[in-house]
Amino acid sequence: MQREDDYEIRRKHLSDLDDKELSQRFWSLAQQVVEPLLDLAKKNTSPSIERSVLMRMGFTSLEAKGIVERCVEHQLLGKGAGHIVWRLAQCKQMEIPQAGYALAEGKYWEEIKQYFREEKLSG
Repeated sequence: MQREDDYEIRRKHLSDLDDKELSQRFWSLAQQVVEPLLDLAKKNTSPSIERSVLMRMGFTSLEAKGIVERCVEHQLLGKGAGHIVWRLAQCKQMEIPQAGYALAEGKYWEEIKQYFREEKLSG
């Protein structure tokens, strides 16, 4: 059994596009595919999931609990607790554990919230 090749028919709507236009089309379609996944992840995290992420980053259960509680308090849980810790470590040029401990103690929250506000404006 031989498959009838319909490649030329299926690609006809793309035949007039140059490389740059094809690339733009590809990234536009990729974004359409990924956007619902990102939305799903943002809307469907939970404190237990975020604690689990932090524990895999090396924090104890109690440390993770403290960081996640602060994320909830500051309405940033949807950004991901691990992401917040990592981002603070990058911004402040500190080690990840020190960033997490500082957040658990209530430090740097205004700065991290400002970072995400600016990211939203520029993104």
